[in-house]
Amino acid sequence: MPKKKKIVVKIGSSLLANSDRLTLRYAFMNGLMSDLAQLQKEGYDIILTSSGSVALGLNMIGKRPEDAGIMDKQAAAACGQPLLMNAYRQVASEHGMDVGQMLVTVDDMEERRRFLNIKNTMSRLFESDIMPIINENDSVATHDLRVGDNDRLSAKVAQMIEADVLIILTSVEGLYDRDPSDPDAKFIAEIKDVSEHLESTTGVSALGSGGMLTKMQAASMAQNAGVETIIADGIIERPVSSVLKNERRYTRCLVTGKTASPLKVWLSNRLQVAGTLVVSTEVAASVIAGECGITRQDVISIQGDFSKGDVLHVYDEDGTEVARGLTNFSSEETMLMARHIDMPIEDVIGYKTKSDVIAAANMLVLEENHLLLDALEEDQRVVVPL
Repeated sequence: MPKKKKIVVKIGSSLLANSDRLTLRYAFMNGLMSDLAQLQKEGYDIILTSSGSVALGLNMIGKRPEDAGIMDKQAAAACGQPLLMNAYRQVASEHGMDVGQMLVTVDDMEERRRFLNIKNTMSRLFESDIMPIINENDSVATHDLRVGDNDRLSAKVAQMIEADVLIILTSVEGLYDRDPSDPDAKFIAEIKDVSEHLESTTGVSALGSGGMLTKMQAASMAQNAGVETIIADGIIERPVSSVLKNERRYTRCLVTGKTASPLKVWLSNRLQVAGTLVVSTEVAASVIAGECGITRQDVISIQGDFSKGDVLHVYDEDGTEVARGLTNFSSEETMLMARHIDMPIEDVIGYKTKSDVIAAANMLVLEENHLLLDALEEDQRVVVPL
């Protein structure tokens, strides 16, 4: 049996909900589900990443989007998610399609065991021809514990299932070199290196403020995972298949180069910082060259309260992030070992081990096309004396 192609489709709130009345746009939803049902019959495994729960729930709690605080949005998500899923279930059933709901948090996506559990659940749903509909669990997520947006969530999901393509449907045809309202704006049909376009979407312009930055960030994450990204207008009729069959204009972000292993892809696409290590310039150079892991003697300072198995971000003394890797020790153990490098490890932490703080095999050296994260604030830093 030939391997099924896997696609992730991301739908934003503006396509699903009327911005004035905060009600569902059933015409779009019907066209979308009809299209996805046909693609499923043609042999595609599909995951839908869908926003909309907060927008739909705001009416129930008597709030407008511009006036809603974090607690309002959490309550709105709790009210809106059942409405959204019930609508999806009803429309999908009209087209002979079954759907399942999965709500996740950033911890679910960035803790390795939970990440793999989500992947296994999706695989089991695929076996029964059930389309997973995934969304961030906005009713419990706070600003500090959020994936941040469904663009990047969709990229994490695409990475997780090793998708063939990520399709982000939005309110514009794709990426322009400037604000699309500018008559001199030029459409960009194909992108080889997404990182080259990240800076152009961060300025104070409609392009950046309208959400194209997060789409480019998602495309960068997907590109590093070996997944092609398509950004296209969310039309009502055949919004996905018309893109797959190249029947209309869109922006395609190509996959170039060799893709890293699934573990190292997972390490690269981080959305939050569990903890960091600062090492000397010389050690950083050796890490970049792939010559070593991180030992307790290499650690200059530690940031964050982390546990064994968390992903640490490694910075040089100038504050440049150079690598990410799985730690073999907690922050407390690492601090004690680094402070007492002249003592045997078993006398310091209570058991024998020959492990590095981060082994070279469990570390990814970052390149320019990876999204870099800022280190934790200074007040979270635990300085380890040499």
